[in-house]
Amino acid sequence: MVVKSVGVMSVAKILGVMYATIGLIFGLIISLAAMVGGLASMQSELGAEGGMMGALFGVGAIVLLPVIYGAMGFIVGAIAGLIYNIFAGIVGGIRIEVQQ
Repeated sequence: MVVKSVGVMSVAKILGVMYATIGLIFGLIISLAAMVGGLASMQSELGAEGGMMGALFGVGAIVLLPVIYGAMGFIVGAIAGLIYNIFAGIVGGIRIEVQQ
């Protein structure tokens, strides 16, 4: 079996979802670090203002990173699908061996 072309939008959607999931994981890690930093800054001279900034940064990471990563994954997936189709037409597709 040879994959001669791929659906560009299919590849873009899959990569968009995959990258959004990765963005969510990174957002959660950054949010956790921001909460820890916010709690630590409440004990320092920054007071509650520093803690609030850390909390806002953490919430922003959970919201913004999946959106940004997802959009970038979608765009890169579309470009990669187009490039694959061009090169598969020139040199042939990827040979896949499947067993039933």
